[in-house]
Amino acid sequence: MSDKPTLSIAIITFNEEKNIRECIDSVNDIADEIVIYDSFSSDKTEEICISYDKVEFVKHPFDGHVNQKNRALEACSSDWILSIDADERVTPELRNSILKFLSSNPGAIAAKFPRLTYHMRDYIRHSGWYPNARYRLVKKGYATWGGENPHDVIEINGKGVMLTGDLIHYSFVDLSDQVNTINKFSSIKAFTRFEKGKRFSLLRMLFKPVSKFVELYLIKRGLLDGMRGFIIAVSSAYSAFLVEAKIYELDKTGLEKLGNLPVSYKKQN
Repeated sequence: MSDKPTLSIAIITFNEEKNIRECIDSVNDIADEIVIYDSFSSDKTEEICISYDKVEFVKHPFDGHVNQKNRALEACSSDWILSIDADERVTPELRNSILKFLSSNPGAIAAKFPRLTYHMRDYIRHSGWYPNARYRLVKKGYATWGGENPHDVIEINGKGVMLTGDLIHYSFVDLSDQVNTINKFSSIKAFTRFEKGKRFSLLRMLFKPVSKFVELYLIKRGLLDGMRGFIIAVSSAYSAFLVEAKIYELDKTGLEKLGNLPVSYKKQN
C-alpha cells in the first residue's frame, strides 16, 4: 500500500462552460479525484465535467458561496484538498510546489500561495490584487470555508506555510462583466450585512469609497498598474458606495429584496 498522500480538487460551478475545461486540465494530472458542486447549470458545464474520469459531479441548489464550498470540501475523500474556482488555473510552477509539499510529509495542515489576476488583457501585480495569498490547500478535517459572502476565505485549525508559484485568476471577461459582478456582489454583501444588524450610516457612505480608492491606488500601489490600476481603484470605490447605498435602501425604504438577488435573499428581520 502506498504512503503517498492523496489529493482531491474541490470546485463549485454555475454555467462555467467557458472556464471549466481549462481549470480541470490544470490539475487533472495531480488529482486523485475532482469533486464539483454545481448549482444546476443550464449550459454545457455538466457535459464537460463528466467527460473526465476523475470527476464526481454533484448538483445542489446554491445558497451562498461559503455553504456551497463547504459542501464540496466535505465531499472530498482524499488526505489533502485543493479548493479552486472555475476561473482559476494552477500553473506548472505551483503544481510542482504542491507535489513537493505533499511528498515532504509536512507538519503544516495547510498551504497558501499567490493569486495572479488577469484583467483588461494584462496581469495585475499591485492594487491589492497581488500577491493576495490565501490558504487553498488543506489537510482534510482541519479547515472550513468562512468569511462573508461572496468574499469567502478558508479558515484553518493549525499551522500553514507559503508555497511558490501563482494561481492564475481570470476574473472578468471585460469591464462590462466587472460592472455586472460589482452590482451582484454589492447586493449580496449589503444584504448579508443588513441581516447581521448593520444599518445605514451617512458617514460610512461618504468615507468608505474614498478610503477604498486611497487604499488601492496609493497604499497598495495601484498607480504602478497604470490606467488599469486607476480603473480598479475607482471600481472598488464604486463597489463600496453601492454596498452602503443598498444598505440604505434595505434600511430606510422598506425594500424587502434587492432586485438582482434570488427570492431566498429576503429580509427576515
